[in-house]
Amino acid sequence: MISSRRKTLRKELRSARRALTPAQQHRASRQLFQRLAQHPLFIRSHHIAFYLANDGEIDPGLLFNYAQRLGKICYLPVLSEWPTTRMGFQRIRPGQRWSRNRFGITEPKTDRKAQTRPWRLNLVLMPLVGFDEHGNRLGMGGGFYDRMFAYRRMRSSWGGPQLLGLAHSCQKVEVLPVKSWDIPLNGIVTDAECILFSTS
Repeated sequence: MISSRRKTLRKELRSARRALTPAQQHRASRQLFQRLAQHPLFIRSHHIAFYLANDGEIDPGLLFNYAQRLGKICYLPVLSEWPTTRMGFQRIRPGQRWSRNRFGITEPKTDRKAQTRPWRLNLVLMPLVGFDEHGNRLGMGGGFYDRMFAYRRMRSSWGGPQLLGLAHSCQKVEVLPVKSWDIPLNGIVTDAECILFSTS
């Protein structure tokens, strides 16, 4: 029942975000930037993981460019060739070369020497398909982020990184059905609001 509900929600919410016009997407990106650029979580973070927007996701590109101008060390996710269920975070440098992964999504050309362990990051900005006010996140179904941060379940508290889900306000649901392996977020930021749960 839970799996069926999640599948239905995933389809509906992906359609909702893809239905946004270019003007709406641009405005949402600006509003996201305004909410995060002066936020203490962003200001005090030096190692930050971003993502390249795809499939109607809210675009953190303005914040990514701003972070680079501030001299922050920025990373993007890179899918592993093997095992295919894993991904890493790779530092972006001047003259970065790009490729497309098996899903057709642009990512940095793999350089394992430029990749870092997830717990060395200060802040991770995560894409999502759906969310609720309890910090639950519905992803695309691949489980890449959940596997990446599964280690957080081994300790009652963990100093970092802070996990912030980014989304359009239209992706919010009242209650999201969760699975045992879902990793809860520290907060969610949309074009309309900023919801923080735990940022210790």
